[in-house]
Amino acid sequence: MRFKTMNIYCRWVMLVALPLLSFTHLDDSARMKLALVKYSGGGDWYSNPTALPNLTRFCNQQLGTTLDPDYATVEVGSVDIFNYPFLHMTGHGNVVFSPTDAQNLRTYLLAGGFLHIDDNYGMDPYVRTAMKEVFPELEFVELPFDHEIYHEAFQFDRGLPKVHEHDKKVPQGFGLIWEGNLVCFYSYESDLGDGWEDKDVHNDAADVREKALQMGANLVSYAFIRD
Repeated sequence: MRFKTMNIYCRWVMLVALPLLSFTHLDDSARMKLALVKYSGGGDWYSNPTALPNLTRFCNQQLGTTLDPDYATVEVGSVDIFNYPFLHMTGHGNVVFSPTDAQNLRTYLLAGGFLHIDDNYGMDPYVRTAMKEVFPELEFVELPFDHEIYHEAFQFDRGLPKVHEHDKKVPQGFGLIWEGNLVCFYSYESDLGDGWEDKDVHNDAADVREKALQMGANLVSYAFIRD
């Protein structure tokens, strides 16, 4: 499997008019990890601690990747986010981005980075407001079931799998699309991250966890190999 490991750097070079960013920390080992976003506002950004290690191991087994299961934790306003093509963000509550946070995340996404937001229940109104600070000109749009993100390594003909039931709503996958490119995928009413956790955390059925991990692998595949 080929990786889109240098696209962020190359695209960033095209955005050098945006100040205060550098790739002094960019190295091969950093690029070969997934990263968890730490944000302000009081929401539990740290929930699902076993999710990313399990997703990484699944990707290594099923996609032939060589990602380090020891994921990184990065603050949204830090230049360190540019080390990682895939950012994962989750939680149950409030999300607040400072102007610096919003500008940094916007630059990262325009440079080729990818953000997956997973509503762990209760995050929806806050994350929509926060992402408006990043892309005031964009709206989240529900992705059609034939979008490539549902058909990367595994086929999801009906879109996102349902992991946990909360308000008897169907799972939905939303995206922020910039100039034809999906830069942010938002999984709502699905709880993918819970499905990635260790088996004994939520006692989910094996087939439910497998579907969650397969969808997660699609996200990773899309983030790393898209042009």
